Amino acid sequence: MGAQLRVYKRRIKSVTATKKITKAMEMIAASRIVKAQRKVAASTPYATELTRAVTAVATGSNTNHPLTTETDNPTRAAVLLITSDRGLAGGYSSNAIKAADQLADRLRGEGKEVDTYIVGRKGVAYYGFRERKVAESWTGFTDSPSYADAKRVSAPLIEAVTTETAQGGVDELHIVFTEFVSMMTQTPVANRMLPLSLDEAAAESGTKGEILPLFDFEPSAEDVLDALLPRYVESRVYNALLQAAASEHAARRRAMKSATDNAGDLINSLSRLANAARQAEITQEISEIVGGASALADATAGSDK
Repeated sequence: MGAQLRVYKRRIKSVTATKKITKAMEMIAASRIVKAQRKVAASTPYATELTRAVTAVATGSNTNHPLTTETDNPTRAAVLLITSDRGLAGGYSSNAIKAADQLADRLRGEGKEVDTYIVGRKGVAYYGFRERKVAESWTGFTDSPSYADAKRVSAPLIEAVTTETAQGGVDELHIVFTEFVSMMTQTPVANRMLPLSLDEAAAESGTKGEILPLFDFEPSAEDVLDALLPRYVESRVYNALLQAAASEHAARRRAMKSATDNAGDLINSLSRLANAARQAEITQEISEIVGGASALADATAGSDK
């Protein structure tokens, strides 16, 4: 019994130490969510106004441009997948990877070749373990991405979009990330960034059904779109990185809270087992004492006779 009691006490001590770690990680993630939400709120108006500007230029001109003009028979597409660098966030990365796999299967079903770009060690490790080809990858900044990180990620994507398909370019650009809806809800989404759908862009920027003013473009509408293309992609990638960071912190907070609660339940269960083992040990010792006293009394009575 004594050995069993020691085992229970050792397990309680180990689980208690783990509970302290998960509780600390929960509190850290909760504090980082607020900062990430502020960054998302600050970046959204810029992305919305930039989309509004692109919509105005595309509506006021007939220029064929990769930003707004769809190819008749698209054959290649690029997919940017955003995952996390660290684990302990529940199904955050796996859900984003699953959404990217579904998107890639759909694009291949349409007869398109898919080039995959990945942000985050989890996505890189997933594709590397399965020996899948990755065009380019980036790691080390998913917790707190900056605009410089977004520019670094966007550069090869912009180059792929502006390059002819025959020379290794792509006709479409898609992005898969986890959208931050609330502290309890984070949803993986797959959006097509390029070519930009004017109806969707108008709905997003609040100009759907609105009569846009006429513009004169200097030096030309095509030059304006050339200047807007990198800014549009960078702003979209940056906003997606911020949304993914907020979602990652929220998912980690929820996972660590669940782990902390489970550790508390396990400690209670082990404490009950330890108490039962200690009671059984005490009962056994009392029984042995009573048995020994009874045998001694019987032996004394026999010697008196």
